[in-house]
Amino acid sequence: FTTALIGLSERLGVSLVARVHGVPMGVPHTRPVSVTTSGTRPELVGGQRTWFDRVVLPAGVGNLLEFRLGQLGRDAVGLAVHVPHYLAQSRYTPAGIALLERLHEVSGLAVDMAGLTESAAQTIDEIALRVEESEEVATVVHALERQYDAFTATRGGANLLADATDLPSADELAAEFEKFLAEQRPEGA
Repeated sequence: FTTALIGLSERLGVSLVARVHGVPMGVPHTRPVSVTTSGTRPELVGGQRTWFDRVVLPAGVGNLLEFRLGQLGRDAVGLAVHVPHYLAQSRYTPAGIALLERLHEVSGLAVDMAGLTESAAQTIDEIALRVEESEEVATVVHALERQYDAFTATRGGANLLADATDLPSADELAAEFEKFLAEQRPEGA
């Protein structure tokens, strides 16, 4: 499959292969939509701030295609937009806009988003109405907001893609964890 796609991209003279998808995440709709970018070269990812230096996740055929293209020295990017998990089965236009904006940044491809911008405003209004109507949904959203804000505050950034340069090392994390466990032991144990 990947061989066929790579061959097709070569015959068509494609200079950059981009794959896009959404990922349900525990993020609130009231905060900026973020997009995680992967690429066959660091320059393709650009100055995007990352959560972690390296992450190992389950992969699909799109990831394999990106990997194979990288092995061949070809340019490929993967864009994963973070969709609030409670909206994963709904139309969430702000995620589409964030994805298209990021695609423009990495590829130069420009898409007229006037209709999407109007749709996104309607979507946000509809979500606000649903949150207002349901105490249970409001509780979930407010909890996600607190979690998001606490996480970004500790990272010193405006969103989940804040700079990761001051993350503790594995040894520092292990030492803190051991210290925590030692404090949990009952007296005399």
